[in-house]
Amino acid sequence: MAALKLTQIGNSVGVILPKEVLARLKLEKGDTLYLTDAANGVLLTPYSPEFERQMTAARSVMKKRRNVLRELAK
Repeated sequence: MAALKLTQIGNSVGVILPKEVLARLKLEKGDTLYLTDAANGVLLTPYSPEFERQMTAARSVMKKRRNVLRELAK
């Protein structure tokens, strides 16, 4: 586990990732990360083209079948 500190970046707040974390995730400056809600907090994962493709397909289905999904949610 790594403790991360929040820092002011212009008008925003950012997190500085230690070099060890960047190396473990195989990340470099400019790469994309996904923040996902998890049962015990959040999950931070590197960009995955496969995940992006799956999410694009899921968004398309959800948009087309919005009414069906709304009824199923009831």
